[in-house]
Amino acid sequence: DIWGRYLPFLPETHEDLSIKMFDHLIESNHLKAELSDQEITEPDLTFIKELIMGCPLSDKLKLDPWPYEGRPVEKMFLYQIVANKENGIDVDKFDYLARDCYHLGIQNSFDYKRFLKFARVCDVGNRKHICVRDKEVWNLYNMFYTRYGLYRRTCHHRVVNVIEIMIGEAFGKADKYFKIKGSKVKVDSEVKVELLTISGAVNDMVAYTKLTDAIFLQILYSSDPNLSAAKEILEKIVHRKFYSYLGEATSNPTSKQTPDKIKLSGELATAVKRGDPNLRCTEEDFVVDVFVLDYGMKEKNPIDKVYFYSKNNPREAFNIRREEVSYLLLVNFSEQIIRAYCKKTDDDNMLKAAKNGFMQLCQDKGFSIRQVCASSKFWLHKNQV
Repeated sequence: DIWGRYLPFLPETHEDLSIKMFDHLIESNHLKAELSDQEITEPDLTFIKELIMGCPLSDKLKLDPWPYEGRPVEKMFLYQIVANKENGIDVDKFDYLARDCYHLGIQNSFDYKRFLKFARVCDVGNRKHICVRDKEVWNLYNMFYTRYGLYRRTCHHRVVNVIEIMIGEAFGKADKYFKIKGSKVKVDSEVKVELLTISGAVNDMVAYTKLTDAIFLQILYSSDPNLSAAKEILEKIVHRKFYSYLGEATSNPTSKQTPDKIKLSGELATAVKRGDPNLRCTEEDFVVDVFVLDYGMKEKNPIDKVYFYSKNNPREAFNIRREEVSYLLLVNFSEQIIRAYCKKTDDDNMLKAAKNGFMQLCQDKGFSIRQVCASSKFWLHKNQV
């Protein structure tokens, strides 16, 4: 994501931050009394937070037979509606698939209304699960494939990817100098407004509410010399002078180890200099990004975790194995994508050497080259003859 490469390590997930924001909204708007009047109790608020997290709020509770506090075990199926950690089928996914596909003009082959029509609660052992009619298994495979396609074609499009990298780099360079007003704190008997960095804003919800897209423009139009390096990168984005795309590859699907981005950048620089010793370059001249595309459960098939029922016996829940659906379905449900970019966009010799260097690096690492830039096709042909 934008923060991951260039800002200090952020321990919070977006679910953690959502819960902090939920508490902040109640406190800052003085809603405790009104919620009490509406008979919304502390267990209800805990239940809402558990739905946001999709898991127990306390790590200690995860070891208990029933780890949730908001609702009893008889209501287990309620935890499969908003953020379903069992198999990833939830209304959050229904919402963004329908919305994003509509606004992007992408065909959404998943019909969530049909899913809801055939969903019911069944007993599985001594607990209740949301189950769906067995004939809907194809509809669910379509949902996960639509999600994969959405991420592949839009969220991780190579241009979106490089813009995200450049924004992250700009924010990283601006982090120490760009200040955001946070909560009031008492210092030596005097109340002052705390000033926080961009990355520090996640620890203060008053500051976090100001962490909006406006920061991009504030840095872009700033006259502060300390922000000049960040400003220069953002100006390149505005003028579409992105880092040059070198290519894309995938690692071996059986590999369990994620390649290190920083290490790969250094190895790419070495490969480039090996191809052309006269070039002067360092790992700082390259960006290698590594990300995973999957069906939401890493290398696992989420449909294996779904319970179905049949028309003849709607009370009995069972699983459907992939082989029982079709032998044409996927075997691998996760892939690692490696992409490389060069920051020296005006040096044609560097770009040519960098593209060839990336091809050589992929060959050395055993990566499968997926997309090849024009000047690298000659390299492949020459080295495969």
